[in-house]
Amino acid sequence: MPEIRVTPLGAGQDVGRSCILVSIGGKNIMLDCGMHMGYNDDRRFPDFSYITQNGRLTEFLDCVIISHFHLDHCGALPYMSEMVGYDGPIYMTHPTKAICPILLEDFRKITVDKKGETNFFTSQMIKDCMKKVVPLNLHQTVQVDEELEIKAYYAGHVLGAAMVQIKVGSESVVYTGDYNMTPDRHLGAAWIDKCRPDLLISESTYATTIRDSKRCRERDFLKKVHETVERGGKVLIPVFALGRAQELCILLETFWERMNLKAPIYFSTGLTEKANHYYKLFITWTNQKIRKTFVQRNMFEFKHIKAFDRSYADNPGPMVVFATPGMLHAGQSLLIFKKWAGNEKNMVIMPGYCVQGTVGHKILNGQKKLEMEGRATLDVKLQVEYMSFSAHADAKGIMQLIRMAEPRNMLLVHGEAKKMEFLKDKIEQEFSISCYMPANGETTSIVTNPSVPVDISLNLLKREMALGGPLPDAKRPRTMHGTLIMKDDSLRLVSPEQALKELGLSEHQLRFTCRVLLHDPHSDTDTLGRIYTHLKRVTEKSPQSIRRSGSAAGSRGRREERSMSAPDRICARMLWDTGGGSMTTALDGTGIGVAVKRE
Repeated sequence: MPEIRVTPLGAGQDVGRSCILVSIGGKNIMLDCGMHMGYNDDRRFPDFSYITQNGRLTEFLDCVIISHFHLDHCGALPYMSEMVGYDGPIYMTHPTKAICPILLEDFRKITVDKKGETNFFTSQMIKDCMKKVVPLNLHQTVQVDEELEIKAYYAGHVLGAAMVQIKVGSESVVYTGDYNMTPDRHLGAAWIDKCRPDLLISESTYATTIRDSKRCRERDFLKKVHETVERGGKVLIPVFALGRAQELCILLETFWERMNLKAPIYFSTGLTEKANHYYKLFITWTNQKIRKTFVQRNMFEFKHIKAFDRSYADNPGPMVVFATPGMLHAGQSLLIFKKWAGNEKNMVIMPGYCVQGTVGHKILNGQKKLEMEGRATLDVKLQVEYMSFSAHADAKGIMQLIRMAEPRNMLLVHGEAKKMEFLKDKIEQEFSISCYMPANGETTSIVTNPSVPVDISLNLLKREMALGGPLPDAKRPRTMHGTLIMKDDSLRLVSPEQALKELGLSEHQLRFTCRVLLHDPHSDTDTLGRIYTHLKRVTEKSPQSIRRSGSAAGSRGRREERSMSAPDRICARMLWDTGGGSMTTALDGTGIGVAVKRE
């Protein structure tokens, strides 16, 4: 039986370092190639030695697909393609292709220029890696080779994020990457058609969470920021440069305008300008409201939000600062946090998920003393708030996507094991499909039953419909009776009469004989009488008729003959033609059995 094999090299019962190997129809595909925010050692990148111990990856992989530009999904790409070695095609959407190298270069600068690491990819490697990228358009079917094709669907989450359908023959897999089923202030909701894949591989970051109303969250966020600013405190909001940052900037911009507030709002790094440029360039990827108002007013040109200079962090008085990265694991956000952590007036608002091992994860778990680099201890006195503006689907959203796509099997990645276990049980219970959650390095094999497309003749279809019964329904398959013709690599189902005519054949009738020995001490007449009575009872609803003349005859050509082979034996022979019925019977209380089966 054909099967699909899935092995996570990252994001198996874990969040971060997404890298999923899929084998389907003899093709090997790598889905995402990310880094782990929580590690600075060998665990930072996926273990590519699983694919091959030595040599390049090109001969083992047919293609690589990147779902979006977040580093936990693309951060290991230059390392994989240039340092390990891969020369094949890398597929991603146009916005991802534009933004990915900028974030990779930022990541390289922090790691190499600031932390001084040596065994790392260079700026030139990033450029060489991006030369291998083949851009994808939404809903466009791309033929990777003669057998493998891929198609991208809108995923929400961040600008350019895509879910991907992979097809080889009649087998298919859908990989979601990160997605959001709820539209926000700048992006729409994820969407996919009813493609019924053999396997749906879904993220499960918020597997046990059902988020409250977005309006309530926005109101609480604005209230917390306003209260802190009013009492003279500073608010730090760690974000990633594109995505959630724009969402919250639009929210604060409109609130500051409405309330006529004077406290400054800053956005660290020079990525705001670049972000604006990309949102203008890829305006078709934003939501309907932004597309409609874009000509009159660009929502990404902020009046109240200014560029941040690191010297501003020491300024007295209230301020709000958006700083990257979003998990407080490095960069400007961590530097500002260190300066402001000791003041009770200040507040840090974590608007999204934080990976285990990051400073963000530690303070959200209530840690008040942090061991920083050089064994220095940092006392955390500022207020810590978690408000999920995460652009990931919650449990309700994941279930919604399953209803949309109607997969035959489900596989969860990019989540914590305990939460995955809960969602796995819920999916299996609600949808009656198998759900898997492999750990990193663990292979899951899913046996597929590929459907074979068959054309059906109009005459046969009309004849079947004339017989009545339910109308055709994809969820309730209906059996069709006809003759299957295989010709020129195509299959057609036609009526037997049409098949005979097309193939120039004449109709034949086949008869099958089955001999049954009956052991019985009674007389011939008694034995045949009891057989006659029993057969009449069990066949009373069938079109056959039985006559008591020592033989039975029916409208479908069954007859019973007897011959003496020994004084205590009767040899009864039943003849059935191909139009007859089938039955298995046992004579009551005598130990005599009759078994007749139509072939």
